[in-house]
Amino acid sequence: MISLKTNDYVKYMTEQFMNYIDQPKEKREMMKHEKEENKESFSTNMFGMLPLSFALYMKKIQSRKNKKSM
Repeated sequence: MISLKTNDYVKYMTEQFMNYIDQPKEKREMMKHEKEENKESFSTNMFGMLPLSFALYMKKIQSRKNKKSM
């Protein structure tokens, strides 16, 4: 891990903040909306692919039950 001294860290954070402030408001809003659109759902973020695999498994069981009753 790279160790930054306090002064280096403050300098880096100041540069990042100034880069953000110097951008036009429309570009900042567009970046914010893109970030929100690409955000994963809560269940996927917390549990990975388990909710999806469980849902697919339940759907498969449901379709088997429907075929047997026909």
